[in-house]
Formats: sequence, structure tokens, C-alpha cells
Amino acid sequence: MRNDIMKIITENKVCALATVSGGAPHCSLMSYAAGEECRELYMATLQDTRKYRNLVANPQVSLLIDTRDSDAKGRTRALTITGVFQDAGSEKKQAQIRDALIARHPDLKDFFNNPGARVMVIKVAAVQLLDGVTDAYFESVS
Repeated sequence: MRNDIMKIITENKVCALATVSGGAPHCSLMSYAAGEECRELYMATLQDTRKYRNLVANPQVSLLIDTRDSDAKGRTRALTITGVFQDAGSEKKQAQIRDALIARHPDLKDFFNNPGARVMVIKVAAVQLLDGVTDAYFESVS
């Protein structure tokens, strides 16, 4: 993955998460943390939410991260990430992800530690960076 793409992921803290179930799309604003080399993104949500039910029914997702608040030059770059929702795995891995989320978003510590919160892992499959109106770059991530 290109360095400028990893920089957009690591320098931002929120994204729009798009899920689909029954043919109906649903978007959610999400706080996230990135794993090593930005190949995984970590989030949490309550289990009794539409987004979580959508993820269980259809694990394919799309995320949008943009630079409108952080680009000093006044230009907005938009990064679309295509990925797959995966279970966080072992209790140890879930605890590591919670720690990463809390380190990135200390104001959300109580939420991340809520017994009803489910840790989510999004495995990145592809990225598309739009820089301006017509300049786009696409990369599959394996």
C-alpha cells in the first residue's frame, strides 16, 4: 500500500462505513484504529444495531475516509476502502483491539469497554484514492 494512502488512514480518526442487507444500503459514522500496515481497521459497535446485523448477514463493506479537515492545502482527497468484516477472534486479540481503540479514542473508553460492544475487524481488500476530480489510483491489497 502506498505511503500517502497509509498516511490518510493513520492521520484520520473517523470514517463512513457502508453496509448492505436485503439490498438496502446503510451508512454509519465510525471511529476506528488501524492495524499494522493498515491492512486491518478496527471498530466497535453495539450488537443490537442495524450495522452489526448487516455485517453478520453480508460481511462486504465499503469505507470512506477523507482529508477535508486535515489537508493544509485546502484540497480534499477521498479514500474508498473495500473490505470484509471478520470476527475479532480470541479474547486476547479482542483485548488488543480494544486497547488500540482506546489509545486512539480515549474519550470513547467507556463505550469500548461496554459488555454489549462488539469489536469489529475490517480486512482491507482494495483501496481507491481520489485526488481531485479526475485523478484516481486503485490498488488491490492482498
